[in-house]
Amino acid sequence: MMKSFYSNGKLLLSGEYAILDGAEGWAIPTTFGQSLKLTEDTSGILSWKSLDTDGNIWFKGSYDLVRFTKLSASDEVISKTLIHLLKQTRILQPKFLTDTNGCAVETELTFPSNWGLGTSSTLINNIAEWAKINPYTLLKETFGGSGYDIACAQNNNPIVFKIKNNQPMVREVEPKLPFSDQLYFVYLNKKKNSREAISAYREQPIDKVVLIKTITELTKKLLQATTLNEFESVLNLHEKTLSHALNVPTIKEQLFPDYTGSVKSLGGWGGDFVMVTERENTINYFKTKGYTTILSYFDMVLPK
Repeated sequence: MMKSFYSNGKLLLSGEYAILDGAEGWAIPTTFGQSLKLTEDTSGILSWKSLDTDGNIWFKGSYDLVRFTKLSASDEVISKTLIHLLKQTRILQPKFLTDTNGCAVETELTFPSNWGLGTSSTLINNIAEWAKINPYTLLKETFGGSGYDIACAQNNNPIVFKIKNNQPMVREVEPKLPFSDQLYFVYLNKKKNSREAISAYREQPIDKVVLIKTITELTKKLLQATTLNEFESVLNLHEKTLSHALNVPTIKEQLFPDYTGSVKSLGGWGGDFVMVTERENTINYFKTKGYTTILSYFDMVLPK
């Protein structure tokens, strides 16, 4: 018997960092994601194979079905993370993988893993669906984070996400964005470690009440923007607000000070993707600076 699951990738367009403390953030599920297929067999073990976007194996391992003890693994660090994830799943669902004589799992990404679009969150959501457990709880017990990425994994429309009373609140939205053809996503050629970024945020002496209120208001204004100029003004203010809170220059100040459009960090500052607004020379500008992975809004955002 074969089962298959699929989860969407994610991008956080507003609310980064502050979303951890209750601010509203605007997030989008992406056209990219990750699948998980499992086939029961009689091998007596759990075999695991992870494929990248080109169909190449980037991780392979095998485990016993009782305690998930490693039998073999192509990468020790990845294997330990996977074992932790499987064990936590078993804690949340004691019957997980106890009624099979063997199981072969194959995961496959539809985006390069260094893009930061949710390699972990899509896997967590797929495993949670498989085990029929709460993915937010599994996230909390393993990787941590706000959970907006799990919400994107499960939803096919843009969402507003916030944490209220330690619970995720998800609302689908339909931003008009008549200028969406003037938005691009540029990869900064490096992946940001989310946990390190969160730790750095936690160390800042920030007035969280003020920050949450400000970022929530900016999120609402972004969703209500009807012109590119209005949208850019709010993006710039969002960047300045977090720059002050984090005590870190904006990515535009660091890398693109001469670009005349807006540049908005997405997620952990300093890596992954940025969102930029179009100017006449947008594509050439970023390519000449060595940033050649440039996706349009329609290439990135999951269509309705």
